[in-house]
Amino acid sequence: MCGIGGYSLSSEGNLNIEILKKISTKISHRGPDDNGIYQDSKSKIGLVHTRLSIQDLSPNGHQPMLNENSDIILIFNGEIYNFKELRDELIKKGIKFKGNSDTEVLLKLYTLEGTNMLSRLNGIFAFAIWDMRDQKLFLARDNFGVKPLYYSLLDKGFFFASELKALTPIINDDNELNYNALQSYLTFLWCPGRDTPIKSVSKLLPGEAMIVQKGKVKNCWKWYQPPVLKNQSKKLITYENAILGVRKHLSTAIHRQMIADVPVGAFLSGGLDSSAIVSLASKIDKDISCFTIDLIGGQEKGNVEDLPYAKKVAKYLNIKLNVVEVDSKKMAGDIEDMVEILDEPLADPAALNVYYITKMAKEQGIKVLLAGTGGDDIFSGYRRHHALMREELWNWLPRKLKFKLYNLSSKLNQKNPITRRVTKLLSGIHLEGDARLINYFRWSRREDINKLYSKEFRSALNLSNADKTMLEFLKDVPSNASQLDRMLALEQQYFLADHNLLYTDKMSMINGIEVRVPFLDLDLVEFVYDIPDHFKQKGNQGKWILKKALKGILPNEIINRPKSGFGAPLRKWIRADLRELLGDILSFDSLKKRGLFDPNAVHKLIKDNDDGKVDASYTLLSLLCIEIWCRNFIKN
Repeated sequence: MCGIGGYSLSSEGNLNIEILKKISTKISHRGPDDNGIYQDSKSKIGLVHTRLSIQDLSPNGHQPMLNENSDIILIFNGEIYNFKELRDELIKKGIKFKGNSDTEVLLKLYTLEGTNMLSRLNGIFAFAIWDMRDQKLFLARDNFGVKPLYYSLLDKGFFFASELKALTPIINDDNELNYNALQSYLTFLWCPGRDTPIKSVSKLLPGEAMIVQKGKVKNCWKWYQPPVLKNQSKKLITYENAILGVRKHLSTAIHRQMIADVPVGAFLSGGLDSSAIVSLASKIDKDISCFTIDLIGGQEKGNVEDLPYAKKVAKYLNIKLNVVEVDSKKMAGDIEDMVEILDEPLADPAALNVYYITKMAKEQGIKVLLAGTGGDDIFSGYRRHHALMREELWNWLPRKLKFKLYNLSSKLNQKNPITRRVTKLLSGIHLEGDARLINYFRWSRREDINKLYSKEFRSALNLSNADKTMLEFLKDVPSNASQLDRMLALEQQYFLADHNLLYTDKMSMINGIEVRVPFLDLDLVEFVYDIPDHFKQKGNQGKWILKKALKGILPNEIINRPKSGFGAPLRKWIRADLRELLGDILSFDSLKKRGLFDPNAVHKLIKDNDDGKVDASYTLLSLLCIEIWCRNFIKN
């Protein structure tokens, strides 16, 4: 992976190589092996690239990469997994190559096919191509948003970069807070869609492309849509064909993604997804190194510990397992660094898991890690999927009774994991349709969050709804799509790109490590979409068809183990390890000075959380992360 950035200036903008140097410095950790700058003073174009060498380690892979006529220039972050097939095809058409990189294949393919080439790519990427012939800058992001791309449209021109922090020195006084985005972070812990915490900075969406000319966006379009939006009938896949297809496509994806000219390792939590990847990867590389976390003094009550399962998988496969021992108190102390690395105030300590593992991998000379990210989002593996499929058990209840159950749930003691889950389940029972679907992604009730806003914040929101982005997306989903398909579409379009993939990218790239995600291989995702719902979520079992496909590949005790997320003891942290930081960042004076949140309401929330009246640990962490983010990125 790499870091990219650059600009297309308007008539009001002035060419300045110092801007490119600033961008390069901010993203240097993404590409510690090489860097390059391209400028076109006549067209007011600037491009910068920092390189993490994975394929073709020679100078032939240097970027910015120019074609033979020096009129097409490419900067590229990512990997094209089908580049060898594309390269062979281009050679048959008489195209010649200097090196063996997927970057050169991308450049030649664009020269031949232009923007139409996007539909031919299977990979993870964010790239920019300056086409001098048409005086246009072409940018694109991969199907599922594995690689990030931020941009800012100012009077002086269009600026872009792999990370938001690379744009902050450029936007200067245009750093007004985006209150709608902050509302989303508080609601979901992440922000779905184009918005970032800064109004003048946006994200290119997954599967989106853009044409920029003279500092202005001329065209922006979705070149890829999730399968559910294609409005095509599902194929009738039998149980036997589903098993064979999952095995074939997952094996092919892993084989593709192990291609590298540097050592490849893997995450191994002992969960189904990472265990499946490691098992199939070990057939290609029996010496593959794997990494897991041992959180000392830390599992959250009610969560299943991963480490024993990771050890069982490693022993079963006879592979090396590297255990990163992390003290829970140290982890809590790294929250401030986490926010700075992430660029966005994502309130999920699981991000630190990625940081610690990739740090150890780097120390061992490994540059690429395979991860199980995406398995839950295509096969249906979260608790919310199970809850969704069980709605028929209470859908028939009278509306008045639903509201009574909703109100009753808020009075349950929240110190107990079971009553917390009951409260979560009933938090949307009174809602209908897509509003109820989106409610599964919420961490706090809307009315509880609204109490936290200052008058200024509430006024700036102007009745804005955090659900809006996802509601708009669901309007385009065909009415005959199942509820599970609608939810999985939200997972793939937003939860992955704006949460899991975002923190995976940032926390690995700070250590100069590339993380690949075989479950999001395009062919696999589109095959799994056609698998019937009842093969994905069967009774209490999520990912049922994946489990059946892995029978004989993994031990039954791994296949059938209890579902567990990363069990950082956040509720304990809020009451103990993070208490000092919480007292400082969310002090009455600090909150009043910032003016975003009502100090009295925040301090009442802290007390109610301590007393077990509410389960507000993640909401408090979100408040904490937003305030830390403001201190790092916003003046005054």
